[in-house]
Amino acid sequence: MTRDEFDAFCASLKATTNVIQWGDSSVWKVGGKIFAIAGIWGEGAHTKVSFKCSELSYQILCELEGVVPAPYLARAKWVQVQEDGALSDDDIKSYIEEAHEIIAGKLTKKLRTELGL
Repeated sequence: MTRDEFDAFCASLKATTNVIQWGDSSVWKVGGKIFAIAGIWGEGAHTKVSFKCSELSYQILCELEGVVPAPYLARAKWVQVQEDGALSDDDIKSYIEEAHEIIAGKLTKKLRTELGL
C-alpha cells in the first residue's frame, strides 16, 4: 500500500483528520485520537504502516513475518507492517477500519454524537 493509497483510504473513514508530524509521517485521527500512521522509519525506503488493533489481532499479526510490534506504541497494542506484501492491501484496510472503530469506541458518547459516529 502506498502512502497516497493509505491517505485516501483513511480520509474515506468517518470523522477523520490528518496531520503531518514526527518528520514526515501521515498521522490519522478520529476525535483527536490516533488510529493509524504511515511514514518511512528505520531501514528501507518504503512506507511502513502502523495501526491500533485488538488484543487478538495484535497476537496474530505479531506472528507474521514482516509485521512487528510498533515502536513506542506496542504496549498499547499497535503493530507496524514493515515489509511490502506482509499483508494484502485489503487486509491492511480491514485492520485500519477496525483501528478506527476501536479508537472511536473509546471517545465519549457526547463526542461520538458530535462527530456523527
